Amino acid sequence: MPLVPMRLVLDHAAANNYGVAALNVNNMEQIQAIMEAARETDSPVIIQASRGARSYAQENYLRHLMIAASELYPEIPVVMHQDHGNCPSTCYSAIRNGFTSVMMDGSLLEDAKSPAPYDYNVKVTREVVQVAHALNVSVEGEVGCLGTVGQHKEEAPKAASTVPHDLDLEQEPEPEMAHLTDPDEAESFVKETQVDALAVAIGTSHGAYKFTAQPTGEVLKMALIEEIHRRLPNTHLVMHGSSSVPQDLQDIINKNGGKIKQTWGVPVEEIQRGIKHGVRKINVDTDNRLAMTAAIREVFMKSPDKFDPRDYLKPAREAMKKICLARMVQFGQAGNASKMRAAKLF
Repeated sequence: MPLVPMRLVLDHAAANNYGVAALNVNNMEQIQAIMEAARETDSPVIIQASRGARSYAQENYLRHLMIAASELYPEIPVVMHQDHGNCPSTCYSAIRNGFTSVMMDGSLLEDAKSPAPYDYNVKVTREVVQVAHALNVSVEGEVGCLGTVGQHKEEAPKAASTVPHDLDLEQEPEPEMAHLTDPDEAESFVKETQVDALAVAIGTSHGAYKFTAQPTGEVLKMALIEEIHRRLPNTHLVMHGSSSVPQDLQDIINKNGGKIKQTWGVPVEEIQRGIKHGVRKINVDTDNRLAMTAAIREVFMKSPDKFDPRDYLKPAREAMKKICLARMVQFGQAGNASKMRAAKLF
């Protein structure tokens, strides 16, 4: 079965009220873990690679691993997604290498660090959409800048109005929220670019160190997702930086020689709340990294005589599979691969 465009999967998710975990990969074991979890749960999957992953794995290795996944698991619809493309040329190179979906992250400039003006974001995203759609490739865009509340208050570009002013009409917006997605701009952006999916900034961030205390719907600004969905009911929303950073994995790592500082991730319950309000793609990476690292550290601590990579990569792969399986069930995508197949969507 060929790889499928992301729009196909997200349309089905929207029609059936579920979300889809978008899982990052760098190597064979991670792809195997995802595909085994997908088969066990009968789930459609989005497998994504960052620019760093593409460099680490090398294009041809990664492309052929993904082709192998689609061949070995023909019953599973698989999306191959470029995560956080920093410029149109990055997206075009991904398309040339067989990706069926790309993210043009024009919320930042090409350096992938500096917040970009709104007009720049529209320009580069619209350009990618026009090229990608002609080739049946889906496009994800982003409005606002990923990061916890307060992180970008000195960085927000003056040319972009990214203040979610509709959350409380009785008060002036807080400066520390300037990097979050403005519902007005979200509406305009979707209309002007015709993206297939829109990533929104609500206070999540990449990596393990997201929050210093258990976050609530107020810290995460979940009401912002609800407002954007109200305005854009037919647009597929995306939550980035949505690993939950399980406490047990932190404990296992630290018990076996690691030094993970106490941290909290995005509660699954908050993600499920988002799914009820238009979130269809949920990016998960750190949880899988933690699971693999915890498993490898346990092997090294308990069996210091082991040196065959298979002795630690097998349990690492199994640990990641458990996380993927759990998220597929929690997000509601389990059981939907066969439904898509029955509907002859792939």
